[in-house]
Amino acid sequence: MKHTKTSPAKVSIGNENGGKVAAADQDLLIAERRRLIREMVGERGRVTVAELSEKFGISLVTVRADLNALAEIGALVRTRGGALAQRADEDLPIGIKQSLHRAEKIRIAEEAVKLIGEGQTIVLDSGTTTGEIAKQIRGLKLQSINVITNALNIAVLLAGAPHVTLIMLGGVLRPSSYSLGGPQAEQALEGLHADILFLGFDGLDPEIGVMTPHLLEARLNSRMLGIARQVVAVGDSSKIGRRSLSKIATIEQIDRIISDTGVASEVVEALRSRGAQVVLV
Repeated sequence: MKHTKTSPAKVSIGNENGGKVAAADQDLLIAERRRLIREMVGERGRVTVAELSEKFGISLVTVRADLNALAEIGALVRTRGGALAQRADEDLPIGIKQSLHRAEKIRIAEEAVKLIGEGQTIVLDSGTTTGEIAKQIRGLKLQSINVITNALNIAVLLAGAPHVTLIMLGGVLRPSSYSLGGPQAEQALEGLHADILFLGFDGLDPEIGVMTPHLLEARLNSRMLGIARQVVAVGDSSKIGRRSLSKIATIEQIDRIISDTGVASEVVEALRSRGAQVVLV
């Protein structure tokens, strides 16, 4: 019997319509495509789902799955319609941060405002989670509360709330976060007292404490701790276990941590062993 010699079929990286591929080969194709996507994001800084779909010849659904998988391992930052390069020293714009883990931030904010009582004075640190808390405060059925903040976006959210007396700190503006800091902001806290500080963070480690990459922010946050009777750290689980440049406070200085259920159980136990009450929503 005569045998016809055939050459192996060539398969593109994004082969969705190119026939059957062995499972192991398919895994290699996916891994290689994701490696190329990482390189592309790293070189350009920003990519869209549409351009990745066109470049690799794959569906929009597959691109989104690739980007989600890469975001889960910290290889990039997932955004609406695409992705940004993940750089440890990069200060992402607040508009991008607001879109990340938003469902978790809303649940955290809903839990946080349960702690606010009539006539209290609270401090809202800058950040997207504290921004969600400000939105929840607008709907509280209270007669009067005082809110101290160093964040322009939070001030705008609360400026028209009839039950809120707003106290705005001065200082130097960090445009990417709409936050004010520096000696002027620190001096503005002198003589003030608060019932609760809602403290956002970029990193939280059981051994080191609450952290931020910004030195001026760390100094101001430390001053905020000094005027508050209760300190509540708020942040989604992607930030817990992460370390950053500047320490704001030890875990022993934090009364309560509100996060989401994505926090690993061993981390929760480590935090509780240091005296913090951990609430997961």
